[in-house]
Amino acid sequence: MDREDFVTLCLKEAPTPSFVVSEDLLENNLQILQRVKQRTGCRILLALKAFAAFSVFPLIRRHLDGVCASGTHEARLGREEFGGEVHVCAPAYSETDVQELLKVCDHISFNSFTQWDRFRDPVRRSARPVKCGLRINPEVSAVPVPLYDPCAAGSRLGVRRAQFVGRDLDGITGFHFHALCEQDADALDAALNAVEKLFGDLIPKMQWMNFGGGHHITRPGYDLDRLCRIISEFRARYGCEIYLEPGEAVALNAGVLIATVLDVVENDGQIAILDTSAETHMPDVLAMPYRPQVFGSDLPGRQPHTYRLGGTTCLAGDVIGEYSFSRPLKVGDRLAFLDAAHYSMVKTTTFNGVPLPAIAVVRQDTRHVEVIRRFGYEEYRTRLS
Repeated sequence: MDREDFVTLCLKEAPTPSFVVSEDLLENNLQILQRVKQRTGCRILLALKAFAAFSVFPLIRRHLDGVCASGTHEARLGREEFGGEVHVCAPAYSETDVQELLKVCDHISFNSFTQWDRFRDPVRRSARPVKCGLRINPEVSAVPVPLYDPCAAGSRLGVRRAQFVGRDLDGITGFHFHALCEQDADALDAALNAVEKLFGDLIPKMQWMNFGGGHHITRPGYDLDRLCRIISEFRARYGCEIYLEPGEAVALNAGVLIATVLDVVENDGQIAILDTSAETHMPDVLAMPYRPQVFGSDLPGRQPHTYRLGGTTCLAGDVIGEYSFSRPLKVGDRLAFLDAAHYSMVKTTTFNGVPLPAIAVVRQDTRHVEVIRRFGYEEYRTRLS
């Protein structure tokens, strides 16, 4: 099933609001990642911070090697629902965090020597063998949006080279760095050059290197040959295991958010109010910011009827963007926001008591919308006291 058929099916069958994931489109991405693994010998992990819809984990784990987590709950979900390797990297851990992580993780990366010194002994006493690494900061900014740049000046993320002076690396078996966001292989090349310039004398002592996420591997036009060359040449130079942990690339263009028009009002233009919301269901629209595509729409003024699409919360700025359509929108019309699988489901909130979108899947074998879960009042109530 191609994307147009998938969207058409969702507009017809899915409840609103709902996130719907296509196993066919997910499989397309996974096949690309599988080819990268086969060509380079690297290992690829699903970044749960971007996509954690565990109802499709059986499909994903046929292609990927495990998951990477940013905290205890993600790590536990990865162990219980995905299997394979479970890696974790976070800015800091508490004692309780480490106790829980040692039960489920295979790799733990620490963000500072202070954290490593604090938890070195508990790791060594762990009943489970756990490999430990340090997150390093290559001190080169490749991300144009400061909010998402882990290597910006003053970043709290990663150990800088100057902080390694006089430090004992006994027990550290790998380095982790993350410097990209939705970028091509040329950005990885630049970041890796900086890593080697700063840490090249230490890398030969490591058993593994994690190149982090932000690799837009499954985007049309991504330079797969360059990526494979970078990984293969690095492995040849240092002989260590290489990990990638894409999140967005796994679910890119593999899901939609289906919404319904609740009202159309006039205020210096036509405004369509939907049963979804940028604030609660697509928060990156406001934080990034970005303008999600809507199936069958265009930029303002390019088609006869232009609308500002607004959310259902009380936030004055709960506006998704302006879009033009070939025909007028009316109450009851359905819209499909494209590429809504990643960084949406994992970031939803219940602000204003707005219900969370349902989660649904179109399976490869049935080709129908299967609603996995609906959310209601209890999800709002149980977050409060």
